[in-house]
Amino acid sequence: MSLRGVGLAEIPEETARVARAVFPKGCLAMRVRDTLGPVFADAQFDELFPVRGRPAVSPARLALVSVLQFAEGLTDRQAAHAVRSRLDWKYALSLELTDTGFDFSVLSEFRGRLVDGDAGREVFDAVLRAAGEAGLVKPGKRQRTDATHVLAATRDLNRLEFVVETLRAALNQLAEEAGDWLVRVAAPEWFDRYSARPEDSRFPSRWAARVEHGDQCGADGIVVLEALRSPAAPPGLRSLPAVEFLRQTWVQQFHHVNGAVRWREPKNLPPGLIRLRTPHEPEARTGSKRDLGWSGYKVHLSETCEPDAPHLITHIHTTPAPVNDVVVLEDIHTALAERGLLPDEHLVDAGYVDAEQIHHARRDHSMELVGPVKATSVKGQVSGDFFDNTHFTVDWDQRQAVCPGGQSSVSWREAQSHRDTPVTRVRFAARHCGPCKLRTSCTDAQTGRNLTLRPQAEHDILQQARIEQDSDRWRHRYGHRAGVEGTISQGVQAFGLRRSRYRGLAKTRLQHHFTGAAINLARLDAWLTGRPLARTRVSPFAALRPAGSDPAGRN
Repeated sequence: MSLRGVGLAEIPEETARVARAVFPKGCLAMRVRDTLGPVFADAQFDELFPVRGRPAVSPARLALVSVLQFAEGLTDRQAAHAVRSRLDWKYALSLELTDTGFDFSVLSEFRGRLVDGDAGREVFDAVLRAAGEAGLVKPGKRQRTDATHVLAATRDLNRLEFVVETLRAALNQLAEEAGDWLVRVAAPEWFDRYSARPEDSRFPSRWAARVEHGDQCGADGIVVLEALRSPAAPPGLRSLPAVEFLRQTWVQQFHHVNGAVRWREPKNLPPGLIRLRTPHEPEARTGSKRDLGWSGYKVHLSETCEPDAPHLITHIHTTPAPVNDVVVLEDIHTALAERGLLPDEHLVDAGYVDAEQIHHARRDHSMELVGPVKATSVKGQVSGDFFDNTHFTVDWDQRQAVCPGGQSSVSWREAQSHRDTPVTRVRFAARHCGPCKLRTSCTDAQTGRNLTLRPQAEHDILQQARIEQDSDRWRHRYGHRAGVEGTISQGVQAFGLRRSRYRGLAKTRLQHHFTGAAINLARLDAWLTGRPLARTRVSPFAALRPAGSDPAGRN
């Protein structure tokens, strides 16, 4: 069972001879090995294993097997079988032809160690470093980033199913730990309500009846929680994972009204970032983007996009589903800086762009963040043509602003926004705004026009960005961002990026590091074999568009 006979740096002579005879033109695993070398070393994973009782299987080999496994979409059994039976894998892993491999369960144990040691990024980084040493990825130039949703490994539940399944899961765990005690607590009708899974049950169709059913479930859950607090309850039951999840869920979903347990109104539910969704994956959260809603996570992909080099993923970042894109941008830049792969120009969509982020990218990383900034809006706008902040002249030294009508502000004070960021509140007097001929294009507030300004550096950035993004030159420059959609499509269709294989954020993050490394291997192989990028698909009708008539400026 030992695979330690030959170091990864040495391909056995007989293995190399037979593999090259069978694959005279090579294949992905062989070409990657010849170009990148061993990629992994046992020393990279020393901290994951005890000093004594070292594993029989080389962790460097297990890391490479895991990446190849994700590159080909194999199960653990299939990957272990490939190690035993495939010449190209034996070549990449430096194995003798007669090596019998290892049991498939070793891969799961290795992933567990990576999760416990938060070492999944090391696997991804090793592939990226090897590509860098081969001159295939370099810092500077352009990169682009976008995100996509990832579905949790568990079934999505509606609200009624969720509370019923949460109570059912807690009852099942209590039955295993203290069945005799639970029989004395449980009402006879509970066996009809909570024995079957929600998908196997028939819930009322009328809304009022569903609310009543939910209230009843809430009352039953309170009975369980109060019984657990009783001195007669066996010790340790309250610390069971399913019981703690039940307690947290009941705090979020129910409250007492006139002494009775009632479902909370939707407006009284906690925000999505902390709202629980299923007892079988406590870390899953619900996210939404436009008309799309999902339970699970979100993954951000950053990649190079120069025509003279392979487009490789430089960073992959996984978060709970509700986390806004702009929140993770600084983490992405920090990770790229640690790898020495910061771009000169970073192309992102509107979700990542904010004046503060543009300012920080320039100040901290000497990087130009390129993406559409949001247009200004005026609350209470009363006509189609209105004056946003760009129509006001701001004198920061004199702490004063002048409106399009020529009137000066009467108030200037420093304040905090709803996001706790510094802003300046500027107010114009009602006596000036009331008789102004431009009033209908400015405000309908009876107290006069108010402005909220960012700090000067950010204000100037917004003013300049809003002007630049209306130019054809900017649109052509930003057009290179669209290619990242193809990366997401490749990840979803060829590498299973859309759905988590495992439960929990840590394991999902590990999956994405493996997936990012696998995509990079596939792209390196495509570059080495001269396989061109797929062309953007255009429908037959769209192909008839007259030249020069593209409203998006993609000519």
